Amino acid sequence: MKILVIGSGGREHALVWKLRQSSRVSQVYCAPGNGGICQEAECVPADVKSLESLVAAAQRVQPDLTVVGPELPLSLGVVDEFTKRGWRAFGPTRAAAQLEASKTFAKEFMQRHRIPTAHYAVCTSPAEIKDALGHFHLPVVVKADGLAAGKGVVIAKTKDEASAVAVDMLSGKLVGEAGSRVVLEECLQGEELSFLVVSDGERVAPLMAAQDYKRAEDGDTGPNTGGMGAYSTDDIIDAKMRDWLVAHIARPVVEGMKSEGMEYRGVLYCGLMMTATGPMVLEFNCRFGDPETQPILMRLESDLVSAMEAALEGRVSDGDFKWSPQPAVCVVLASGGYPGTFTAGKKILGLERAGQASGVKVFHAGTSFQDGVYYSTGGRVLGVTARADTLGEAVQRAYATVSGIGFEGMHYRTDIAARAVRS
Repeated sequence: MKILVIGSGGREHALVWKLRQSSRVSQVYCAPGNGGICQEAECVPADVKSLESLVAAAQRVQPDLTVVGPELPLSLGVVDEFTKRGWRAFGPTRAAAQLEASKTFAKEFMQRHRIPTAHYAVCTSPAEIKDALGHFHLPVVVKADGLAAGKGVVIAKTKDEASAVAVDMLSGKLVGEAGSRVVLEECLQGEELSFLVVSDGERVAPLMAAQDYKRAEDGDTGPNTGGMGAYSTDDIIDAKMRDWLVAHIARPVVEGMKSEGMEYRGVLYCGLMMTATGPMVLEFNCRFGDPETQPILMRLESDLVSAMEAALEGRVSDGDFKWSPQPAVCVVLASGGYPGTFTAGKKILGLERAGQASGVKVFHAGTSFQDGVYYSTGGRVLGVTARADTLGEAVQRAYATVSGIGFEGMHYRTDIAARAVRS
């Protein structure tokens, strides 16, 4: 069968890499892909911001299954558009994707269905912001309502800062249209957890949990990013907690969406804070996370294509996935200045040697390939991902590989999974 993956980041490279391993797959296409993906799939020109462009790409390659990577095409309704044409697409509809596309929708949905989440207020004017801030303790989390590529969240330490950030979001200065509404939220304390499930609209099957590192600098300092690294191990959560998360968060979301006429098929990403009083939902994503997908798929030992087909055909079960007990870790190499202004077009050195390292896979996130040379094209450039018998060994493998890669301005966190290794 032929598969089309939509997107151009590290998540999409990991999906292409894993989907190619299925004995049932004869050809993988990626629209538009990147410099690394084009070594493993046939890249097709496309604009992920245009449904017309994505439809044209699918018409050219005639895939048997399309897998949607990023959030924007889902929020535009690419799955609805493909389904209307009789094409199979893995991902939620435009209506169901509101869980990610609108934080206001997600918070109100959780309130309706009694899904644990932080106290919040939705504001549409400076006056509402000023009034709402009186009901919050510090620090305050300020979130743009819409899609902001992982950059629409600020943890404000003072109410003056929270007010200024929220007003700038509303004005469009910070995140454009994504800030037309602002959500103020209490700041939860604890360990963050990424918990993903695959849903067929009624049932859910959990993937292995992961922990993501959102802040740009070591020690969880610096601005929020799309993710600077992640790791996955068997013991991030135990079986009892996994079952609790399915029963009290994932399944109620899927049941609630169906009851409201928005059947949810695809991957549901639950971004959680494991607080002293129990798990609380920080956010939902309606697709695989990035960079969590990289270590999660490094551990997957069963056929991803079959699991996706089960979701589309209404027969998801807990037995859809088989996992390696080995931990995996991903370290993101980013352009200097990311998540702010950065310069692209930097020559990347060392990738040939990096690709030969045992137990390591370098996933490309923002690269191009010209005349035998890789260049940086994005804020997040590469995701060096390693698997080993212990988390400590996986971390060592990843950073040993990182040390052999270089491009001008390259920066990365040196403490991915460090706390977990120490404990």
